[in-house]
Amino acid sequence: MQPVITLTMNPALDVSTSVDEVVSTHKLRCSGARFGPGGGGVNVARVIARLGGRATALFAVGGAIGDVYRGLLEAELDRARPIEIEGNTRQSFNVNEESTGKEYRFVLEGPKWQDREWRGALDRVEEALSEGEYLVVSGSLPDGVPDDFTARVARLAKRAGARCVVDASGAALEAALDEGVFLVKPNKRELRDLTGARLDSREEQEDVLRRILEDDGSEIVVLSLGGDGALFASSDGIFHLAAPEVEARSAVGAGDSFLAALVLRLAAGDSLEDAGRHAVAAGAAALLSEGTELCRAEDVERVYRELSS
Repeated sequence: MQPVITLTMNPALDVSTSVDEVVSTHKLRCSGARFGPGGGGVNVARVIARLGGRATALFAVGGAIGDVYRGLLEAELDRARPIEIEGNTRQSFNVNEESTGKEYRFVLEGPKWQDREWRGALDRVEEALSEGEYLVVSGSLPDGVPDDFTARVARLAKRAGARCVVDASGAALEAALDEGVFLVKPNKRELRDLTGARLDSREEQEDVLRRILEDDGSEIVVLSLGGDGALFASSDGIFHLAAPEVEARSAVGAGDSFLAALVLRLAAGDSLEDAGRHAVAAGAAALLSEGTELCRAEDVERVYRELSS
């Protein structure tokens, strides 16, 4: 098993709760409040741990909210490595409307970073990297961090002989692709915004993935298609895996669960096709959990067996 490091520059303290009906003006009495450490890379590390692997989570943290966040994450992961910042860690708020089953998600603004802080974060990443490692950079970049930050991280990974995996959007995704990364996992909206292609047909989707492989130097490109599963592209070809039908309770963390299972199995030496099945199973399993809860190992294993059969 190759080591895995995750980097989360803009984590959030996830608060999830339920209310009978969301209405304006009235004071809403909520029930079942839950708190958890969220953010792309952190969630990937948490899921890897749940699935029996080990990952080192580098994460930015600051302020009073950051103290709560750090305590929750360190209670769950024994390889949590904070990157101290002056600003206060942000929060996200997830509300389930019980009368309709609708889910409302509110994400508060994150802290503004100083130049010395993001440059210091690059130093921390460089110190942590080693040859053969998988480095997962996932989630948004906070205010004050340059758009090419993820590309700079990818450059450090190349120098160290590590494999950089990127789950980003917008300018950060574009810059990372220009630099060249081992694996990139956009969803349909992110790839449409990046390329301008409509991506309505499978043929068009595959053409765009081939161009990324050929022009940008990525070894693996995964297009997440939500309920339609995912497309996996590499030099060996392109294949599609359909998503199983499940009774969805919450979509929070499905993409992170997908990526975690994919990286874990690749790091274990599995083929891309088998790693892809694990990824689709983990993404579907995350839908079975409520609020901001991530996938459960037993659900992932059950769905994976169904896919494999």
